[in-house]
Amino acid sequence: MADQKPTLSEKMTRAIARNSSRRSILNRLGATLVGAAAFPLLPVSRVSAQTRPLTDFERNAQSKDPLSCDYWRHCAIDGVICGCCGGGPHTCPPGSQPSPTAWIGTCLNPDDGRAYLISYRDCCGRSICAPTKETCHCTATDRELPIYRPQSNNDIIWCFGDTSMAYHCSTAALIGLAS
Repeated sequence: MADQKPTLSEKMTRAIARNSSRRSILNRLGATLVGAAAFPLLPVSRVSAQTRPLTDFERNAQSKDPLSCDYWRHCAIDGVICGCCGGGPHTCPPGSQPSPTAWIGTCLNPDDGRAYLISYRDCCGRSICAPTKETCHCTATDRELPIYRPQSNNDIIWCFGDTSMAYHCSTAALIGLAS
């Protein structure tokens, strides 16, 4: 057979083989793998680290009167505050029981500037509470999500699964810091 000219890939392979050893190739491969594994640890600008503008509710929230709709924990409450009906921030009034399900909100405390997770739970089993204080019936929709995320939606009567579907009032229990 006549002499065949080497192809481009064969020339490149032979050049690499002439200029490097197996150890150096393994060394470079190992360094590349370690570098790739460390890449996510590099400091980058995260979207969650950016400051977001305050909502109207957050700008006007107060921490003195828990029986008012502008109390900081009530950023996502929709209904009557149980504190106005003989209950507390996380307890139902006598004669009513907490619903087995709840919705959540993330509220900004104006005193320390930190965000907290709040669990809102309807108290069921009695007819709706009719408080004497006008500011006890709240409709806060701060950062409310659409109905396709029902665990974050406050428009649902959460008494389903309870012995009675009768809505009485809503609690706002502090769960902890939001991360």
